[in-house]
Amino acid sequence: MSVTKMKPVDVVVVGSGVVGSIMSMELASAGMSVVCLERGKQFDIGTDFHAPNVFDELKFDRHSDIFQNLSRDTLTFRNNGGQTALPMREMGAFKPGEMVGGTSAHWGANARRFLPHDFAMRSQIEARYGRSFIPEDCNLQDWGLEWDEIEPYYDQFENIFGVGGKAGNLDGVIQEGGNPHEGPRSREYPNPPTRQTYQGGLFAKAARSLGYVPFQGPSAAMTQDYRNLYRVQMLQCAHGGFCSSHVCSQGAKANPLTAVMPALMRQPTFELRPLCHVLRVNKDSTGKKATGVTYIDARGNEIVQEASIVVLGAYCFSNVRLMLLSGIGTPYDPATGKGVVGRNYSYQQGGSVDVFFDDREFNPFIGGGMVNTSIDEFNGDVIDRGPLGFIGGAYFDAVARGAAPIKGKPVPPGTPRWGAEWKKAVAHNYRRTMSIAMHGTCLSYKQNYLDLDPTYKDAFGQPLLRMTFDWHQNELRMMEYMTERASEIGRALGGARFGGKSKGTHFGLVGYQSTHNVGGAVMGTDPSTSAVNKYMQSWDVPNLFVVGGSAFPQNPANGPTETIGMLACWAADAIKENYVKRPGALV
Repeated sequence: MSVTKMKPVDVVVVGSGVVGSIMSMELASAGMSVVCLERGKQFDIGTDFHAPNVFDELKFDRHSDIFQNLSRDTLTFRNNGGQTALPMREMGAFKPGEMVGGTSAHWGANARRFLPHDFAMRSQIEARYGRSFIPEDCNLQDWGLEWDEIEPYYDQFENIFGVGGKAGNLDGVIQEGGNPHEGPRSREYPNPPTRQTYQGGLFAKAARSLGYVPFQGPSAAMTQDYRNLYRVQMLQCAHGGFCSSHVCSQGAKANPLTAVMPALMRQPTFELRPLCHVLRVNKDSTGKKATGVTYIDARGNEIVQEASIVVLGAYCFSNVRLMLLSGIGTPYDPATGKGVVGRNYSYQQGGSVDVFFDDREFNPFIGGGMVNTSIDEFNGDVIDRGPLGFIGGAYFDAVARGAAPIKGKPVPPGTPRWGAEWKKAVAHNYRRTMSIAMHGTCLSYKQNYLDLDPTYKDAFGQPLLRMTFDWHQNELRMMEYMTERASEIGRALGGARFGGKSKGTHFGLVGYQSTHNVGGAVMGTDPSTSAVNKYMQSWDVPNLFVVGGSAFPQNPANGPTETIGMLACWAADAIKENYVKRPGALV
């Protein structure tokens, strides 16, 4: 196969999701020539996701072509190194995206910042509880970031994505109505909070009776018509449901398609190339400089795009796999604990408590992206974990996402799984159920990692990524405690029956959980335990920036998207203000 070389550019960006779109916009608007490569299709909201067709749950939630094409490129999975990893053949626990706009095109709009504690978890745990409190096999580590330096970039991202909420901490002063446990904010949210629903009001009353402080969780589904930082107009959410796993038909949910692309496509130095599958990052003879990338285009041609700067801004799995395929950074070896690429892979813990009523009815088919009432008393390090014997925490919320008709059918424990009695239970409980969700931390461990599979290959003959992962006792103890606390709130609600779900003692791919996969190319201050420095810059190849959830050393309780967006703004600024002026290592 002949190889075509394209005209060199300043920057080539891999991926068009939150990271790729924001970094492309920031660098192109600074006058740099930018090419963004996306392996998925380019869609149009008005024609491809128009109502009512977009409300087809079976098509968009289960079989949609906005998700990764697993027949061409998937991953293999095992719980431990003694097992043989097998390929994931259909979407299960998580749903990586494959389209212009990336995975966030179908996210649920959960726009929570991490807590200051989350960025210095190891040092703060050691200071409060002692080093021996950290499990021996845990790779817990600090991020190398300070709250004061990254808070402005959280603010920048929220003004791009139009996040709605109520500040709970303005410059250290606690504000009524907001989350009193959040980190200090420099100013209010750009949009007002969501309106409290009936079930949210019930949850708030029960939470207050137990001494907790409820608040409306922040959402990136517009709470009013909004023009963002890039002068892009987004419309108020109509609360029609079908949010998570779906693309919003009216563009009210912030994502790259609605918040960035309309402005980015007007940049004269920017070019978007969809249906381009990147094979590797190319390096010069020294191995210390990236020269660009090689990819396969929509016609099957092999293309080389040369660039002065390479940005890997794809999904967690793709960023790590491209580093491994490109020979950048030392692959992690769980036997010795040495190596950095693939190290500190983590996921997300969680569960729910369902409360069934006979005397109350809700509207479960009405909702929007993260319309929720929350409490944060069990998040971060708010309570003393010493007597409880675990690290980490969770936030609780009562969410009105808009129950999908296929999967939104909770029934009480003991209900038959099929037949007439099951149908009767579904009909009776559909409008008489509310759920208390728990969203928890997941630490990183020596035995949980990503590497290249020795057996299975993708459609281009390259090794698949292999995930080795399982739950550990710390997370299981944490969720047992959290479930007890959520059940107390459930009992305060006065329901007739209780149920719920947890993730079990072993991780498995069957059944959706969350698309919150992180780690594998983590950031830090020590090149022996991190793949990139605090500016997302490769320690080994200084003109390569690897940005996204792959940089998380472990996963806090709050959803990752807001922090991924913050890191994109942070890394783009580092390139514009520092790297371009003096190319080389920034640390």
